[in-house]
Amino acid sequence: MTGALLILILIVTLALIFDYINGFHDTANAIATSIATRVLTPAQAIGMAAVMNVVGALTGTAVAKTISRDIVAPQIASDLRLVGAALVAAIIWNLLTWWRGLPSSSSHALVFSLVGAGVAAGGWKAIVPKGVNKTLLGLVTSPALGFAVSIILMGLILWLVARHMRPRTVTRVFRPLQVFSAAFMAFSHGGNDAQKTMGIITLAVGAYLGTALDHVPLWVILASASAMGLGTATGGWRIIKTMGFKVVDLKPIDGFVAELSAASIIEGASRLGIPVSTTHVISTTIMGVGTTKGFKKVKWQVAGRIVVAWVLTLPSCMLLGWLCFQVARIL
Repeated sequence: MTGALLILILIVTLALIFDYINGFHDTANAIATSIATRVLTPAQAIGMAAVMNVVGALTGTAVAKTISRDIVAPQIASDLRLVGAALVAAIIWNLLTWWRGLPSSSSHALVFSLVGAGVAAGGWKAIVPKGVNKTLLGLVTSPALGFAVSIILMGLILWLVARHMRPRTVTRVFRPLQVFSAAFMAFSHGGNDAQKTMGIITLAVGAYLGTALDHVPLWVILASASAMGLGTATGGWRIIKTMGFKVVDLKPIDGFVAELSAASIIEGASRLGIPVSTTHVISTTIMGVGTTKGFKKVKWQVAGRIVVAWVLTLPSCMLLGWLCFQVARIL
């Protein structure tokens, strides 16, 4: 077995570990609201999310192609050390924010760790503006859309339906609907987030073969989907508490609106090949729903901590990616 093949195996292993961590780190995105509203028990929510994450991960590869071809120039990305450095940096950031209970973005952690490692390997000319701009577009627009869409959708539902019902009836009607929205949320999470790992493994395989692949191999799709599903089944209780209980007091109608709004935006982004953060989107839809109850109903101090984690992710992961590549170069 050659040294290059051993490095490839190590990178694939690291990528699947990242996908597993992404699964339990971002479990809260799909299930926190349904647990907070007591529509599902923790065990039921995690089980459903694990299954739907896998199903979602099998539905497309547009985001994977963005990661594998449009972030770092192929001639620079052919260095396996670069891919490994980006993965290590993203894993470090994910574990750090999980430990602190902050719902940061695994998606942007990976993308900007890759940017940092790419800069270390070939300077700024190594970075492909197309993919980075697409990622930044998703970073800016998806949270804004999440906030706006959830407010509009909640207003429409309250005006068309809920105002004619007693509060108890509203809860009874929206409990089963929230099961659907939670499943849709988990499906969209798998469809966008698992593709980042597919993209990074495809990038590594192409680097090993000496040519950029124009498709994602089936074994990569299956392995990435399985790793994310397994991670989701493990759960991420620190972040679940932050997302589900510390931002706003949620009822089933609130959870339904937040999840449906977020899942629709994420699914649309996946079809366009835009890597977005499920954390960013569901956080802002929860805030949007809370705002319809009055600004004082949202715990803005907790929301502020979430925003700080978002802001820190980009420069921190670029720096970590740069440092990890420097270490890999020495080794």
